[in-house]
Amino acid sequence: NRMNVMLHSFHKQFYLLAVYAAVLLLLTSCNPAGQKTDSISDSGFYFDTVIQITLYDASRQYALDHCMELAAQYEQYFSDTLPDSDVSRINAHPNEPVTVHAQTAELIKKGLDYGKKSDGRFDITVGKLSDLWDFHDTDSPAVPDEAAILAAVSQIDYQNVTVEGNVVTLNATGNAAAIDLGGIAKGYIADKMKEYLLSEGITAGLINLGGNVLTLGAKPNGDSYTIGIQKPFSEDGTPSVSVDVTDRSVVTSGTYQRYFKQDGQLYHHILDVMTGYPCSNGLSSVTIISGSSTDGDALSTTVFLMGLAEGMDYVEALDDTEAIFITTDGTRYYSSGMGDVVPYKEY
Repeated sequence: NRMNVMLHSFHKQFYLLAVYAAVLLLLTSCNPAGQKTDSISDSGFYFDTVIQITLYDASRQYALDHCMELAAQYEQYFSDTLPDSDVSRINAHPNEPVTVHAQTAELIKKGLDYGKKSDGRFDITVGKLSDLWDFHDTDSPAVPDEAAILAAVSQIDYQNVTVEGNVVTLNATGNAAAIDLGGIAKGYIADKMKEYLLSEGITAGLINLGGNVLTLGAKPNGDSYTIGIQKPFSEDGTPSVSVDVTDRSVVTSGTYQRYFKQDGQLYHHILDVMTGYPCSNGLSSVTIISGSSTDGDALSTTVFLMGLAEGMDYVEALDDTEAIFITTDGTRYYSSGMGDVVPYKEY
């Protein structure tokens, strides 16, 4: 999940809208009498994806506006393509202390924490490798040069980043390493939006940052939110599973979200930092249902990279966290709390 504000082709925007529509396919909100709930929403294009915020109180337009302002603000902090962003300044000055905004320092620390928890599978210093795999090039995508991949992999190590207060230092050889927060930023931003909305007394709503879905409480009528999880590679957004959640985050990492094919082989954006190539372990997607969207964002990638068996064991050891795994043959596997703690329906 690379963050940028580059202009994209109509094809790219249409694809993102299709992914976005798939997640919202089952979110129609009605009260028991069949009348539409009084709600307001706004959408925009941030973090290289379509986002939408929905609130169930038409008098709270100011709060909706502020959430969109937060999206723009955090993109200015976390983007690795905007030249004056915090992350870009860190990447442009390796081995030098760079003072950043408090939120950037906080997010980087969270990313480093997940690097440690995952034994390096999740690593925010993947930036140079991510740059090599240009999944935004829809006209002529290509597998990068092997030597370049190996050179980028050799510089990936989250332990080379230090954070002291609001000062971040990226230790690297020359300019061979870069921070990329795309694997955790949307979850963090969603949590910050929810934190703000709750501070304003808003307890019902839905935050959708390009498929990273975070709900506030229940709907005004007390119902849970039904979130559809896309069937991998379904062009019309057909759901494979839906989950009913209240005050929860639902985040999916899937091979179908950004990919290209070369010589009959599919190359997707979930990169194994050990090899430098797209992860190949028999999984098509992993969905994490949790209280924190930051955790859900990082976990969806981490658990995907672990594979079905190890990933399932990892999830089972966590509190307040459930998962859905879909393999390349379409088989669905569920953590032990699915069905009881988190109701679901298959399609």
